[in-house]
Amino acid sequence: MSQVIIGSLLLSLLHGIIPNHWLPVIAIGRRENWGLPKVMEVTFISGLAHAVSTVIIGVIMAFLGLELSASIENFTHWIAPSILIIIGFYFIYQHYRHKHFHLHHTPEGGRPTAKIIIALVAAMFLSPCMEIEAYFLMAGTISWSLVFLIATLYTVITISGMLIWVRLAYNGILKLNWHKWEHNAGIITGLLLVATGILSFFIS
Repeated sequence: MSQVIIGSLLLSLLHGIIPNHWLPVIAIGRRENWGLPKVMEVTFISGLAHAVSTVIIGVIMAFLGLELSASIENFTHWIAPSILIIIGFYFIYQHYRHKHFHLHHTPEGGRPTAKIIIALVAAMFLSPCMEIEAYFLMAGTISWSLVFLIATLYTVITISGMLIWVRLAYNGILKLNWHKWEHNAGIITGLLLVATGILSFFIS
């Protein structure tokens, strides 16, 4: 259980930092002359929409994990950790194939504020974090309290991270190479999943 909690915690922290989740809000906010309070509000709403869609899929994955663990004796000890490792290698492979998740298309300027916000929220809702779903699958084989804990940690940490980074970036405090950080996010995610899967073989 501990390896699933730690892995999902680290992935949630990484997820909130990834700039393609909050940088578009800052770009649009500056273009539309939004103040920091408005940018923070839109970031919160967008982050919440993103977390909700992710948790919905996560609960489905948890149900799947529960059903499989009940019908397949070795699922919890062998198959579930193997799935984590396979998914981890998949994200590492995607990293070297240069296929990353982006919100390429942000709404153009000149539109009413409500339409811009709806477009951002829809984009975030329709791009759930698939990396965390492997942890929901694993948690479903253990307990529903663990599923709830992962959902809570993911939601709180992701939204908080987005709000913190937006505030810092908006005020010009951050001077980082965001392209390089986002480029390497896939391989970091993959390594976390692989490490969690390997640890699960020995701890579960």
